[in-house]
Amino acid sequence: MDDRQHADRRRRFHCALSITAEKKTILGSQGEQEVARDLEGKVVLITGASTGFGRGIASKMAEAGANIVNADLQEKANPSGFDQKPELTTVQLVQELGSEALFVTTNVTKRADVVGAVEATTERFGRLDILVNNAGIYRGGKLFHDFTEEELDICFDVNVRGCFLAAQEAIKVFLKQGGGGNIVNLVSTAGLQGHPRQSVYNISKGAAANLTRCLAIEYGREGIRVNGICPTYAKTALTRAFADDDTFDEMFTKSIPLGRWGEVSDVADLAVFLASDKSAYIHGDLIRVDGGETLCRYSV
Repeated sequence: MDDRQHADRRRRFHCALSITAEKKTILGSQGEQEVARDLEGKVVLITGASTGFGRGIASKMAEAGANIVNADLQEKANPSGFDQKPELTTVQLVQELGSEALFVTTNVTKRADVVGAVEATTERFGRLDILVNNAGIYRGGKLFHDFTEEELDICFDVNVRGCFLAAQEAIKVFLKQGGGGNIVNLVSTAGLQGHPRQSVYNISKGAAANLTRCLAIEYGREGIRVNGICPTYAKTALTRAFADDDTFDEMFTKSIPLGRWGEVSDVADLAVFLASDKSAYIHGDLIRVDGGETLCRYSV
């Protein structure tokens, strides 16, 4: 190989590197920021993305170059939460960031709705690359013997059945497409341990944690990576009452080694990482996002 060929080879190599590491400058809450486009062109279906974690994940994934489908019961953000720009729907927020987006009215406990959301995704974008199982519900504030069967049922319907159905339908598409896929399940530290006065919630999240492990074992060789994110309390509409309670706020903050509440961005940044090739060898894991809480607050 002569010097000219060597030079050409180096040029092509550095060109490939620059494409792989492509970044985009966006105007965020802290001014202009360089954002790595680690999900460029990917198609992501997120359940429950109108508010809270799901909305934050949609925003961060759009910044990373992904196109987003929001499968939720309602399209508007919860005005009582901590969402940025709550006057915008998630679709509008994603479009503002330069990506394409679609909203599909979806009850994740109904297979027909989940099938419809997946079909709408592939019809609009031609494929599905990533599923984020974010939709969830909380029931708590009682001792075990005071919970009703209805409260147990609603936790399992949303937190387990919803995750189960969406994963099934997404995996069918991944297998048909070939080339693998990616599933990120929003679990909870409640899925890893016991907590007082919220047993039905913890039981359902424990099932979601084991669902994550089972999918990872069964589909890893098909190139489908599956991981779970386990947050503690973070500032969302779901926890607004707790965050506004000075007594609870002081107690909770003191229980966290890092000394603060979680933020939606803490979870969203991890979701982007797990959905990208930067985490290519992370599989079947349940990653805590809890400021160190579970190290000292409860036994695991």
